[in-house]
Amino acid sequence: MVQILSGLSFALQSGEIGCLLGSSGSGKTTALRALAGFIRPDEGQIQIGGRVVSTRSSVLAPERRGVGVVFQDYALFPHLDVAENVAFGLRRISAAERENRVKAMLELVGLTSHGARFPHELSGGQQQRVALARALAPSPAVLLLDEPFSNLDPDLREHLALELRDILKQHGTTTLLVTHDQYEAFALADTIGVMENGRIAQWDEAYRLYHHPASRSVADFVGMGVFLPGRLIDSPNGAFIEVELGALPIDQDADRLQAESCADANGELVVLLRPDDVVHDDASPVQAIVLRKAFRGAQFLYTLELPSGQRLLALVPSHHDHRIGLPIGIRFAADHIVTFSSGAG
Repeated sequence: MVQILSGLSFALQSGEIGCLLGSSGSGKTTALRALAGFIRPDEGQIQIGGRVVSTRSSVLAPERRGVGVVFQDYALFPHLDVAENVAFGLRRISAAERENRVKAMLELVGLTSHGARFPHELSGGQQQRVALARALAPSPAVLLLDEPFSNLDPDLREHLALELRDILKQHGTTTLLVTHDQYEAFALADTIGVMENGRIAQWDEAYRLYHHPASRSVADFVGMGVFLPGRLIDSPNGAFIEVELGALPIDQDADRLQAESCADANGELVVLLRPDDVVHDDASPVQAIVLRKAFRGAQFLYTLELPSGQRLLALVPSHHDHRIGLPIGIRFAADHIVTFSSGAG
C-alpha cells in the first residue's frame, strides 16, 4: 500500500483562505478529497466547523459535511443555463427563496445579466465564476478549490485570483485552495502550506515563505533564487558572510543566529540569493556576464555568471537593456540574509 499523506495537520480560522501548495504527487489533491469526503483517511481526524466529519471508524457523507467544491474543470451542467446551474444545490428551499439566492450569487460574482446563458456561451473566467456561485449558493461551511485556474490562460490567472479573493472575503467564506502555482497561491491565500511528500513543510504567510523559508527545499520551491557557497566570519566590527560577491554584513540578530546554526566547523554554509537581492551597479567591482535575459515589462530577469562559473539571477529595470555576453556590475542589496547548511538537501 502506498502512503500518500503522513502526519498532515493544519487549521483554518473562520473566513480565512488557506492553500496547499505543491508539485504533482505531493499529496495536496488527496488532502482536498479527504476533506470533501471522497476518500477515507486510514488515520487521524477531520473537523469542519467544530464538528468531527471523519475518523478511522466513522465517515460523514460528502453531502452532509457542508462543503462546497469547485472542481478543476468547473463541472457545469451543459444542458442547464447559468441560473439553473447556480440553483442546482438549492432544491430544499422554496422557489422564491431559490430565485432570490440565485440572484444574490450572480450579483456577488458579477454575472447578473448572464443568468439565461449556457456554459458554452461563456468565457473560461465566466464559467469559473458560475462554478463559484453554485458552490457558494448553499452557504457551505468550507469551500474547496481544486486547481481552479489551471484551464485559464496564464495572463488571466493572477488577475482572476485577486478577483476571487475579493468575492470570498466579501462573502466571508472559509476556503481551502490546492494548486501547484505559487503566484495563484500568493494572490489568493492568507496562509499557505508548502506540501512535500504528504506533509506540510511550512505553513505560513506568503511573505515569510519567500523571505524566511524553513528549509532549503521550501526556498527552492517558493520563488526563484540560487544558493551561493559562503563562509561565516566573526570580526571585531561585526559578523559577515564572505561570498564571491564580497562581504555580506549580518545586521539582524535572527540572521546571525541562523547563520551560526548553519555553519560547519570551518564556518562554511550556503546563502540564498533571490533575484531582488542582486542589484545592477556599474560602479561595483564585481562583474558578471549576462547569459540570458527575459523581458518582464518593467524589468529584465537576467541570468548572470560570476568568474567562478556560479550563476545568479537578477531583476534589473528594463531601461537597462544589456546584451547577452557582456559584463555588468552587480552588488548585494537585501534587508536580511537567509542561510542553510552547506550539506542541506
